[in-house]
Amino acid sequence: MANRVVVTICGEEYTFVAEESASYMQKVGTYVGDKMQEVLVGAKVGRTDAAVLTAANIADELFKAQAAAEQLRSQIKGYLDEAGKAQAEVSELKREVFRLQQKLDSRNKG
Repeated sequence: MANRVVVTICGEEYTFVAEESASYMQKVGTYVGDKMQEVLVGAKVGRTDAAVLTAANIADELFKAQAAAEQLRSQIKGYLDEAGKAQAEVSELKREVFRLQQKLDSRNKG
């Protein structure tokens, strides 16, 4: 079921309709509003240009976050591969200990 939330961005009201919770949509609206305000104050541009610059800034944040997430996934995969190799090595060492123990036992009996 879609939720409807009215958010204020730079003094204008917008109705968001989405499956996400009202608090989440409010959070998104506040984030966009804050980012737009930063651009409006920092760049001394009009609202249309501020909206485009804000969209570009948020897209930049998204791409950097995606790259960081991909790097973390790759790092985790590397750790999992290392753990798998270590686990195989432990298994092989356990088998070797077992073989040596059997060898020692057979010498002690003989």
